[in-house]
Amino acid sequence: MPIKKLMNRIFKTNTKNSSLPTPERTPYDIMGGEAQVKLLANRFYDIMETAPEAAELYAIHPLPLDAIREKFFQFLSGWLGGPPLFEQQYGHPRLRARHMPFAVTEQLRDQWMFCMDKALAEVVEHKLLRQGLSHSFGQLASHMINR
Repeated sequence: MPIKKLMNRIFKTNTKNSSLPTPERTPYDIMGGEAQVKLLANRFYDIMETAPEAAELYAIHPLPLDAIREKFFQFLSGWLGGPPLFEQQYGHPRLRARHMPFAVTEQLRDQWMFCMDKALAEVVEHKLLRQGLSHSFGQLASHMINR
């Protein structure tokens, strides 16, 4: 389910409340735009690099993480309703196809979600938005499982 539809369902969009997503005010906007989305992407990878709970996930990533951090930020920008930076540079994300060369298991999905939930808790102040994003990321991460 696209993030905008999910957010509208979660919040039952009310145009009188500017803290809720609407077609004019996306999760990207509510989070605080580019700086906050970049912070989310970087915190995700900071946590993955240091958390023992994500050691297996970290081990399958090419080092250094600079390029992947930037690509993740670009993906998140568009996915959250901001500028479609990833698509502009690389085309459609085709996430499942891009992850097929890697053995993505339930265990790796859980490690990915551990990192993302910790990053969301640190970066996204709006509780309902944070919960909705976690739910959407969970669906996306489960879709990547290929083993």
